[in-house]
Amino acid sequence: MISYVNKLGTVRVGDSNPVRIMGILNTSPESFYKKSITVSNQKIIDAVYRMKEEGADFIDVGGMSTAPYLSTTVSEKIEASRIVNAVKIIQRLTNLPISVDTCRASVAKKALELGVDIINDITGLKYDVMMPKIIEQYCPSLILCAYGRKIITGNQLQETTYLLKKSLDIAKSAQIPKTKIVLDPAIGFFRKKGIGSFFTKTNLDWAKRDLLILENLRSIGLSMPLLISVSNKSFIGKILKKEKLLDILAGSLTAEVVCIMNGANIIRTHNVGETKEIIRISKAGFTKS
Repeated sequence: MISYVNKLGTVRVGDSNPVRIMGILNTSPESFYKKSITVSNQKIIDAVYRMKEEGADFIDVGGMSTAPYLSTTVSEKIEASRIVNAVKIIQRLTNLPISVDTCRASVAKKALELGVDIINDITGLKYDVMMPKIIEQYCPSLILCAYGRKIITGNQLQETTYLLKKSLDIAKSAQIPKTKIVLDPAIGFFRKKGIGSFFTKTNLDWAKRDLLILENLRSIGLSMPLLISVSNKSFIGKILKKEKLLDILAGSLTAEVVCIMNGANIIRTHNVGETKEIIRISKAGFTKS
């Protein structure tokens, strides 16, 4: 049971609070899920209005794809430019808390200077040595993902919990209270091999690892709220034997239901409206509200 009254931005999360929805806004044309890409200003505007109308509690902005199976790295200048443009548009259209998906300190700083509420670091503050200093300076809410530089060969659940705990320790050293932190077990980012520096090597089949984590969410949470992002992730395509991610909406929503019933507090998704509906069904009588 979660022992903290947590807030992500201005929104209460975890414990007896409702399952929240974080809508994904990709401004990187390199993104693995082409349907989610919003490069032009008008597409960003349309996406923000849609997510707001469909019931998003947060909007998560990304300016660089970090899919471990794609070569998608761009310069910090390009990533920052994309994010700054999108953040300014969002702020004109809505008061929803904004999360910025970056592991680079210079990019986070530019976003935080604009008043962004949340930093979503897929490396749990471990990639950029300057990130903890920037975080300490601005004191945002944090989403900390499981990430490590050494290959994971032991118990996947225990090792994931250990990696999350190490990120919590870094956040503590940066003076961020636990009440402003949410944890993410990093579905899709544990691989035997990959491209770039934004994934954790594991000796276990990546799909099996992800399924094991989803089945045991409550055992890795460290009494903290959990954010889960399974929307259009490749393990779903692998299970369904479908290569085209546009064909796995039903699988994505089913995986989200599993996450909710296993204790997820926030669902990060490309499909805000559909996710809102499955949360209502999941909480209607099958699980405790």
